[in-house]
Amino acid sequence: MSIKLTAKLITAIVLALPSYSTVAEDNKLSEDPTKVVTQLGATYTDEVQISGSLSLDPVRKLNASISLESEEWRFGGSWLFDIGIVNFNFGKQSFDHGAEKTSYSVGTFMPLSYFDIEPMGWQIFAMGGYSHTEGDIACELDTNQCPIIDMPSTDGWVLVPNATNGGYLGAFALKPLAGNWTLITAAAYSMGSDDYSGYFAALGASYQIDKQQKIKVFGATQNNDYGSDQNLGIGYTYQLN
Repeated sequence: MSIKLTAKLITAIVLALPSYSTVAEDNKLSEDPTKVVTQLGATYTDEVQISGSLSLDPVRKLNASISLESEEWRFGGSWLFDIGIVNFNFGKQSFDHGAEKTSYSVGTFMPLSYFDIEPMGWQIFAMGGYSHTEGDIACELDTNQCPIIDMPSTDGWVLVPNATNGGYLGAFALKPLAGNWTLITAAAYSMGSDDYSGYFAALGASYQIDKQQKIKVFGATQNNDYGSDQNLGIGYTYQLN
């Protein structure tokens, strides 16, 4: 399926979905993943990334992000139910030695507060979903673990095509602090066909400057069959509604 066709399909699904009664957006923390608002932002790690969301109505939105310095990007849509939010996403990530992956996923964030679970004031969101991933894995020839394929190598590495279907489980949590600060943490583990596995973890904090503006600082790490990445970052977001 082409990228353009997939984008049109996701957009059509989101636009066609029914609306549901929800908690008022003003009562949610700024980093709440179930918040349906229109906003623009920029993040800097080792490169600059522009992101944003477009609220279509009180329960549906489109999300997108793009790197200004690489070919990484993401596009998707979300719709909100009383018990959580469901997301469609697809996007591309790049790793060292030319490795890259394109992922298509559908998943959810479910607030445990719906079940009156808020230990020590933490707002916890269970997350999980299904994903299809395809791309090129960088294999080091000196390890003798690369499959025998007729492909050119670069500096002792060869790119091996790969595709996998699987799922992921994890949690996203927020802890309101004094002075408009919010502590943010997340972790997820993924598994798939052909012995695919990976994990992601992040820790950070955001500061609400006013009703519309916020900044955040964070550290994140990820590791999977396609490669690994660790970075520190800072971001700014402006909410339009």
